[in-house]
Amino acid sequence: MEILLQYGYPALFLLSFLAATVIPLGSEWLLLAMLLKGADPVLAVAVATAGNTLGACTTYWIGIKGGPFLVGRVLRPGDRELARARRLYDRYGSWSLLFSWLPVVGDPLCLVGGVLGVRPVKFVVLVLVGKLARYAALSLVTLQVL
Repeated sequence: MEILLQYGYPALFLLSFLAATVIPLGSEWLLLAMLLKGADPVLAVAVATAGNTLGACTTYWIGIKGGPFLVGRVLRPGDRELARARRLYDRYGSWSLLFSWLPVVGDPLCLVGGVLGVRPVKFVVLVLVGKLARYAALSLVTLQVL
């Protein structure tokens, strides 16, 4: 832990990035530890949000590039089922990306967003808003407790 605190913002960026991929890590603890050590809250939230959003974009890209393999070889839905899934995700599912910060389900949401071809700008905006809200809320609660 001390080594991560020693490297501060770069360590927070890297940990936040990795935590948003399929690697099972959490970044919130480092953000909170940095805030307790006196880090700039706005900068810390911005760094954590940027890293976590870019990590989610990596998972999204894997979904885009691996989508044909996943759909064609692993899941094997019929044309009708695939069309229905796309319609439902386009109508409701992409909004679920606001919850991409949740443990366990967040990374798969990003992967499915790539597989189903959510528009990149919509993906980034929804993921960014969700992740920013989470880090900002955690920071505000932490700073209120101080």
